[in-house]
Amino acid sequence: MLPEWISLDCAAPSETHRQAALARQAQLTKPLGALGRLEDVAVELAALQATETPGADRVPVVLFAGDHGIARQGISAYPPEVTVQMLHNFAGGGAAISVLARSLGCPLEVVDAGTLADARVPGVVVDKPCRGTRDFSVERALTPAEVAFACEAGGRAVARQADHAPQLMIFGEMGIGNTTSAAAIAAALLTCAPADIVGSGTGLDAAGRTRKAGIIGDALARHGLVSPTPVAEILAAVGGLEIIAMAGAIIAAAQRRWPVLVDGFIVSVAALVAIRLNPSCRPWLLFSHRSAERGHAIVLDALGARPLIDLDLRLGEASGAATALPIVRLACALHGGMATFAEAAVSGRES
Repeated sequence: MLPEWISLDCAAPSETHRQAALARQAQLTKPLGALGRLEDVAVELAALQATETPGADRVPVVLFAGDHGIARQGISAYPPEVTVQMLHNFAGGGAAISVLARSLGCPLEVVDAGTLADARVPGVVVDKPCRGTRDFSVERALTPAEVAFACEAGGRAVARQADHAPQLMIFGEMGIGNTTSAAAIAAALLTCAPADIVGSGTGLDAAGRTRKAGIIGDALARHGLVSPTPVAEILAAVGGLEIIAMAGAIIAAAQRRWPVLVDGFIVSVAALVAIRLNPSCRPWLLFSHRSAERGHAIVLDALGARPLIDLDLRLGEASGAATALPIVRLACALHGGMATFAEAAVSGRES
């Protein structure tokens, strides 16, 4: 059974501040709508942050790592031990998100939500119910208790960020095999064919993608997930601990009125899970980018999401969200820093 707090309603964005932000945009020294999506982002953040001066300076990044039993089926171009090796790389500052977070001035927390590590990696928070999931091609990936634990781990990670007073949150993931779990979850939630949603992951060729889709399709049939199924049952059957933790974190952040800048395919699947569990969290999600992973466009369409950038990224690790963050910051700077027509003594638009 999932934690009771998962279903608690999130507050609605402030319509008062949305209207005030729209009114300000209409008075800035530019043609109305000339800054396109930058205007939309500023207005949306003003409503979410309930302020006339939205900002994205305080943006903690939390990365959840987990291992997957399905990796034994050869669905990744990399071996399972890479997950734990990457924990050391994250903590040591050498991973892409480590560099991006450092460059952006964002605090980075790495959480071992379910890797195969049998000892704590220095600099990494350990909060896991087990060492990796089971191979969902032969048995259920998780027990209901393990699913619930992962949700709680996401909530605990969000609570630890309170000292940063976040204006925005970014969540990321790492785990060999997690595109397979994410694709299985998405296929079950959206009742679509695995072949339509399976991508290259860590670099599979066409034959590898076909085999991966077949493994997922067989697993969905084995676990009875070929027709609409309760979300908790899908997560237990084919879920990943880091994906479930991110879904819990997304809901927990929204309940605290902290908007989330959603990363790529796997985090978008976690967002899909979060919205299915708690629809009231949807307004609190902004979408950073459209990744090169094949299923991402399908998930974004299902979420009604408009990502900010499209750079053919498919790394994960919150790298896409971090890359889009400067755009969000510039949107806020323009909204708050531009002069109005009256302030600049510039003639406004003729009616």
